[in-house]
Amino acid sequence: MTSTPLASAIRHASTEPAETGAVFDAALAGRRQRLVRGDGVVLPLAVQRWHDDADTDDDWLLARCAGATLDLGCGPGRLVVALADRGVPALGVDVSIQAVQRCLERGAAVLHRDAFERLPGEGRWQHVVLADGNIGIGGDPVSLLRRCRALLADGGTILLELTPGAALWCGTAYLESTDADEPVDGLTVLEALDAGPWFPWAVLGPHAVDEVAAEAGLVIRARAEGDRCFVELAPA
Repeated sequence: MTSTPLASAIRHASTEPAETGAVFDAALAGRRQRLVRGDGVVLPLAVQRWHDDADTDDDWLLARCAGATLDLGCGPGRLVVALADRGVPALGVDVSIQAVQRCLERGAAVLHRDAFERLPGEGRWQHVVLADGNIGIGGDPVSLLRRCRALLADGGTILLELTPGAALWCGTAYLESTDADEPVDGLTVLEALDAGPWFPWAVLGPHAVDEVAAEAGLVIRARAEGDRCFVELAPA
C-alpha cells in the first residue's frame, strides 16, 4: 500500500507517553518561551494573547458557539470567560496547573484533565474549540479530531484554529526559555536557554486541513483566513 503524506507524517510522530502536564506551566507563569519542533523550525508562543481578554480576532470563532461549548487546551481561559459573558455555557479543559489556577482566578469554569480522558457530557456538547495551536495536542491531529467528534451532540461543530500558511507537521517538540541571549560558562545555546522536555506535537494549516478533516470523518462548513485562520468542522 502506498503511504500518503498524511499517513507518513503521523507515523513519524512520537509514540512515547506524553508527560505534558507541566510543559506549558513556565510560559503560563510569564516566562518568555518559544516552541522548537524536532525539524528545527521555531514557533513563537502567543502567551500575551492567552492571558489577555478575548478581542475582535476571536470574534469569528466565538460567534459560532451558540450552545454548550468545550474549550480543549483552554489555557488561562479567555475564550471560556468571553463565552460566559455572552451567555453561552462553556467549560475549559487543560492539563496545566498554571492554566487551571488562572482560569479560576478570572472566574472561568475549568477542569484539570487531559483531552483524551473521560470528560463530562460526552456526546452532548454543541461545540468543541481547539484554538491557539491546540490541534497539536497529542501529536496526531486526526486522532484528536476524532476525539472531538465523539464529544459532539448531533448537529455539533468543532471550531479549529489553523497555522497560517502551513500544511501538516507531526513529530516531537520542546519549549525553550528565551530569557537568556547568549551561551554562558561553556554551555551550548540549547543548554543556556533552558530547554524543556520533548513532547509529541503537531502543526496544521490551511494547506492540509481538508485532507486531515476528511480522514477524521469531518467536513469543513466555514472558513476564515487572515492573520489568524479558522475553520468550522462538522461530522460528515
